[in-house]
Amino acid sequence: MKPNRVPLALALVAALAVVGCGSSNKSSSSSSTSSTPAAPATTGTTSTSPSGGGGAGGNLKLSADPSGALKFDKSSLSAKSGKVTLTMDNPSAVPHGVSIEGNGVDEEGKVVNQGGTSTVTGTLKPGKYTFFCPVPGHRQAGMQGTLTVQ
Repeated sequence: MKPNRVPLALALVAALAVVGCGSSNKSSSSSSTSSTPAAPATTGTTSTSPSGGGGAGGNLKLSADPSGALKFDKSSLSAKSGKVTLTMDNPSAVPHGVSIEGNGVDEEGKVVNQGGTSTVTGTLKPGKYTFFCPVPGHRQAGMQGTLTVQ
């Protein structure tokens, strides 16, 4: 009986190894599947083209120019109508903020220093809006963009 147990034990070890590999592949497949949809959402919310944007309403991300230039990293954003939030990171040594204006909406986010985040939210109907930095002189210097809501 001893000789029969060795092949049986080897078969069992081989089966467990195959099952273990299968589990590993499923786990990695699952994690790559969950990260794949996140990439388009991130791309859409940070898109510089008017076709970018989130679902109904959504959270759009942008950043102040890190060099200190008076501009955002995007000049246009897009979203679906509803509750829309713009979140702006400020990597610049110059204080900045983000605000939304247009179609009866006039919402202002707080001005933040380097490393801070300014957020503004509005319930937006379809149309064109302007997002801009509310620091005096920044909008006039070109720190603004167009938000298209569909």
